Amino acid sequence: MLKEKIKKLVEDSLFCLKDDSCKAPEKIEIVVKYPPKEEYGDYSVILREDLAKEVLEKINRKKPSFLEKVEFLPPSFLNFYIKKDYLQKEILKILKEKENFGKLNIGKKKKVNVEFISANPTANLHIGNGRGAFFGDVLANVLSFSGFKVVKEYYVNDAKNSNQIIELGKTGCGDGKTYLTEDLKLKIKKHKAKIKKILQKAETKEEAYKEVGYLLAKEILKDIKDFAEKKLKIKFDRWFFEQKDLIEKGEIEKTLNLLKKKNLVYQKEGALWLKTSKYGDSQDWVIVRQNGQPTYFLSDIAYHKNKIERGFKKIINIWGADHQGHVRKMKAAMKALGYKGDFEILITQIVNLKGGEKMSKRKGNIIFLEDLINEVGLDVARYFYISKSLSSQIEFDLNLAKEHSEKNPVYYIQYSYVRAQSIIKKAKIKVNKQANLNLLNHPSEIRLIKKLLKFPEIIEDTSKDFQIHRLAEYGKDLASVFNQFYRDCRVILDNSRIKTNKNRMFEGNQRLYDKNLRNLMEARLSLVLATKIVFSILLSLIGISAPKKM
Repeated sequence: MLKEKIKKLVEDSLFCLKDDSCKAPEKIEIVVKYPPKEEYGDYSVILREDLAKEVLEKINRKKPSFLEKVEFLPPSFLNFYIKKDYLQKEILKILKEKENFGKLNIGKKKKVNVEFISANPTANLHIGNGRGAFFGDVLANVLSFSGFKVVKEYYVNDAKNSNQIIELGKTGCGDGKTYLTEDLKLKIKKHKAKIKKILQKAETKEEAYKEVGYLLAKEILKDIKDFAEKKLKIKFDRWFFEQKDLIEKGEIEKTLNLLKKKNLVYQKEGALWLKTSKYGDSQDWVIVRQNGQPTYFLSDIAYHKNKIERGFKKIINIWGADHQGHVRKMKAAMKALGYKGDFEILITQIVNLKGGEKMSKRKGNIIFLEDLINEVGLDVARYFYISKSLSSQIEFDLNLAKEHSEKNPVYYIQYSYVRAQSIIKKAKIKVNKQANLNLLNHPSEIRLIKKLLKFPEIIEDTSKDFQIHRLAEYGKDLASVFNQFYRDCRVILDNSRIKTNKNRMFEGNQRLYDKNLRNLMEARLSLVLATKIVFSILLSLIGISAPKKM
């Protein structure tokens, strides 16, 4: 990757100064960026002025084969310009690697757990859940593509003694309306006989609520799982159940005993507290209530202890905005458990629906994700959800999502992919892998090559900082650059001969002209095929379909 080449070049130049004496470099982090304007080069590095000038002199002495030139732009910018012939040759790499282009081995098969959605099994998924759903799925795809061994996981909060399960049970028994929806009414009616049997058998109402709630939660979870796999195209590797995998196996009690053994638990006001303040939190937290019941926090600690025991070196949790207050204490708990791996908690922000008045009136305050998918389609929903940084709120524009024009970025990207396919099909010749790529000299051709070669860099950056919206932005930019190339550079060229017997010299020139046209067409077809390959990989990572026609 060019970014890495430039970074290493600058680092080596800092290490060995102009007098060729090598010494330990200053602790300077080299960050290679894309300049805001083309005239500033292809890549840039910011350095202190004296260091920038020294590095420039060293690079100019080395004369790296892939660089056209390096310029110093005061006060602190080193701008790098890549040679055309280097860019042209790199097209062959895309054609050779095909669907593996951009694949990295950053992860080195390191085990990663990505937990996302994990909505309570009390109702179907709503539009807020969609953000974590698509973000988590795409992030897992990118990490897998970058060489990590990823497990996608859904944590099911189905403990029988939890408030939500008891409230769900009350609703099922006709003693409450907390989770009452039309869908739940049907489930209650379907299991009327079972609910009646539970009520007859239970010794107390509390016991009945727990069992009925647990029964209904399992039914709701079936719908969630079916919806996730069939409608959202998200397949989880593990569904982890609080009741079955933690409580019934005694994992919560084991976790409590471990924390006690570490002398991290104390009693106060009749409850048990964990010394989270010892590990950077602002306060300590209750893990066992006065009534002897474990808190949600203790269940979470037990769950994460299980993740550690399963050998995950990187653990990523994607939580909703309402869990922001739990971040510090969970990070403190992981330190208390002695976890030495990477632990990340990513918080999704609120989703607002613009132009969805009819949907909200139809369903009340809650707008279910399934209704949104039915309205705009999965491809559009996935793209729109990942198109913004996770830290910013989303205003999902329903009218724009339903547009079938260049205004809709999903339509624009898919249309560009179809256009690339169409060009290759209409050319009626096989792409020549030995094509003379030095013929690709038009500014729009060079611009497209540069954009394609940035794809592995986009993957690398995203696998490190989890800024998934970068992929959506790249897709839109690639479509724009490709369509500019399509307007400026005709790919399918007319190479029909002008047949004449009057002028043999003209006929010879015509043959040469035909050959040149053929060579240029083959070169441009190679570029189109490379573009199609990158579009295909990108759409696959985002989870958007690659249509054959539109």
